[in-house]
Amino acid sequence: MKTKEIIKKIVLMVIILYVFLLSINLMGASFKLFGNGFAETLISFTTNPFVGLFIGILATSIVQSSSVTTSLTVGLVAAGGLSVGTAIPIVMGANIGTSITNTIVSMGHITRKAEFKKAFSAAIVHDFFNILAVIILFPLELFTHLIEKSAVLLTGLFIGSQTVGFTSPLKMILKPVTLIIKDLLAGNAYMILALALVLIFLSLRYFVKIARPLAQTEFNSLLQKHLFKNPVRGFTCGLLLTAFVQSSSVTTSLIVPLVGLGILTLEKIFPYTLGANVGTTITAVLAALATNSPAALTVAFAHLMFNIFGIITIYPIRRIPFALSNFVADLSYKSRIYPIAYIASTFYLLPSAVVFFVH
Repeated sequence: MKTKEIIKKIVLMVIILYVFLLSINLMGASFKLFGNGFAETLISFTTNPFVGLFIGILATSIVQSSSVTTSLTVGLVAAGGLSVGTAIPIVMGANIGTSITNTIVSMGHITRKAEFKKAFSAAIVHDFFNILAVIILFPLELFTHLIEKSAVLLTGLFIGSQTVGFTSPLKMILKPVTLIIKDLLAGNAYMILALALVLIFLSLRYFVKIARPLAQTEFNSLLQKHLFKNPVRGFTCGLLLTAFVQSSSVTTSLIVPLVGLGILTLEKIFPYTLGANVGTTITAVLAALATNSPAALTVAFAHLMFNIFGIITIYPIRRIPFALSNFVADLSYKSRIYPIAYIASTFYLLPSAVVFFVH
């Protein structure tokens, strides 16, 4: 491949990647317009830990951001509107809800069955890790308060530290264009969402078209031999990239097309996903430090400890989330109704039923 052609492909990839990231940002913005106030109301009225868990899932699925849910929760704890014990299940639920974005992104491959099967399994392995972690750690937390006690211990080490802040460079380059589009569409959530979905599908289509020839080139070698060479590197890459851009939705969505193309495998990207889970907790920690509230900081550290304990618990039995995601992906390969039913029931119908009928 000639140097001029390589440069042309790189420029095209950067432009397509920007459009892809912008589409995710627009989708999040549209969902926030739909339900930010609703999500805050849901969170502020919970007293039952079990219902709080499903409120975390539903609120995060509505606003498409665990950072928003955890920051709202941290703020309510700081204001005395929620107790630490009630807030921790909400944070657990937020961990499940945040993976909806990359699951939606995987739907961009739905017209190519073989690609879709691999992409969908890569997206939902994140779901099954979080679900299994909740199944194990939620009852453990209710009876032993292990996560809360660990978070309190960490808070003790940080009390008195100065407030720090960090603005994601990704948000800096995406925010102006997002605001311009929102203004042009008069803040209409439906139109913004429609545009976001069109951009996701178009950017994925052209990303796949350009990336497919790279599957057997230096690009593949870079990923396999360096970034994803071993679990530690994959985990570190996911953690640092997510802490940098302050969005696990973005970092996990980025690798879904690469698995769909066969460049990466489920086993390779799993540690990266776990690193993204840890990296996304940085936003809540920064928000909590800004409140100068020990209780709020405890909730933020509880989010971190949940993910750490989840990794310690689930990673040794990672074959279970692999098997579950492959099973659902196999069903989805047979019929498109399965992925749609999976997304609707996991992120909206079941949480809504629990919140509105049990609450």
